[in-house]
Amino acid sequence: MKPPEIVNATQAELDELLAKAKPTFSSEQYLLLERVFGTFVYVMLSLQNAKTSIKRFQRMLFGHRTEHKRNVLELAAQAGGSDARDAESVPDLPGVVPVPVPRPPQSGHGRNAAHAYSGAPIVQCDHPDLESGDRCPQCDKGRVYDSPPRSIVKVVGQAPLGATVYKLQRLRCRLCDTVFSAPLPAAVASLPKYDSSCASMIALLRYGNGMQHFRLEGLQASLYVPLPDATQWDIVSKAVPAPRAVFQELINQAAQAPLLHSDDTPMKVLSLMAERARAEADGVKPAAKAINTSGIVAVLEQHRVVLFFTGHAHAGKNMERVLAHRAQELAPAMQMCDALAANVAGEFQTVLANCLTHGRRQVADVAEQFPEAARHVVEALAEVYKHDATCRKDALSAEQRLSFHQEHSQPVMDDLARWMNAQFEQRLVEPNSGLGKALRYLIRHWDELTLFLRKAGAPLDNNLL
Repeated sequence: MKPPEIVNATQAELDELLAKAKPTFSSEQYLLLERVFGTFVYVMLSLQNAKTSIKRFQRMLFGHRTEHKRNVLELAAQAGGSDARDAESVPDLPGVVPVPVPRPPQSGHGRNAAHAYSGAPIVQCDHPDLESGDRCPQCDKGRVYDSPPRSIVKVVGQAPLGATVYKLQRLRCRLCDTVFSAPLPAAVASLPKYDSSCASMIALLRYGNGMQHFRLEGLQASLYVPLPDATQWDIVSKAVPAPRAVFQELINQAAQAPLLHSDDTPMKVLSLMAERARAEADGVKPAAKAINTSGIVAVLEQHRVVLFFTGHAHAGKNMERVLAHRAQELAPAMQMCDALAANVAGEFQTVLANCLTHGRRQVADVAEQFPEAARHVVEALAEVYKHDATCRKDALSAEQRLSFHQEHSQPVMDDLARWMNAQFEQRLVEPNSGLGKALRYLIRHWDELTLFLRKAGAPLDNNLL
């Protein structure tokens, strides 16, 4: 049996068919036809939303392809029945420049160049027999001159924490028994037994790479540089006040920034999970169940401050913790984030900007089901990003960039807004379909998504690279 052709129809078209059929059908037949059409709409909406949900689930498990315009339009072109190459040229849209397909990078030999070993000491080796300006021993006519040095890397194994034993000569008087000891080298005389770098290395291994203290103890013992686990804990605990003070100062610095990016990602913390499980077992509802790591990046004039907070608090609460240290005489900072309510839940005031990439992703997820509409939105946003790339290339100031976007990107975004509203006004899209939800997301957050057209320095999205 030949499979039927998949048909897409709007609710308005189905209502028109029902109106024409009503005079010619009996009441029972008309009721059956109306239910068949209702089933058709329900199944198609469920299918579209299910495809989108399955795609998101696949990305969670296996990662996802980049949302580059070329990949999104390739999916749209395949769904529309055209050749994948047509997605590069997009012939339906006038004035679109074809996007060349980059060649995949050739696989390398897996070796690291010498400049990759930036933490290694460099030993300068001079030629034992020649100097610059000497006569060439090969031809005996020319002169040799300095050339770029050849780099050779030699790697050795070593313990995470190394040690040096200093044996000090001692001399004893045979008559009075006075002992005279040789002094330590001046460079190490004032240093403690465990250098400050020991605390940093132990903390990185334990809390950055998950190496338990007892495992490090065993590793150090096997390399004949003993380091008991109790000693490791003592070293780290004594060093805690310094990084805490640095972290607090980073919060103070970040609070003064004119622009802050924020986002959440789920995190598993065994102690917090166990605490939550005990509370639930005792019949107590936990005040907060989610565990997140909030990333807050403050963009200052000369540098960026990157902060991470892990716990039950969402990004909004952690942003409140940062902005509590903001100087009162400063104007409210700009905050770039996605449109989740948790990002703004707190007692603080910011000029809110939402991530345009998040809005674009809503449309990219349904590109296979709605290829023409997705192509229209993606192409419009691609033009805006092209203008922003021009601003970066020309190193425009914040005010110049604002003027450039108002001149070139404002008409594009205004046309896109009119087009999206027309889709609903003319009933060209079902509000509850995947495309309808994606367009409603953009319309609902339009002011925050287009802050870059009104505020100097406002970014387009939450991507910092």
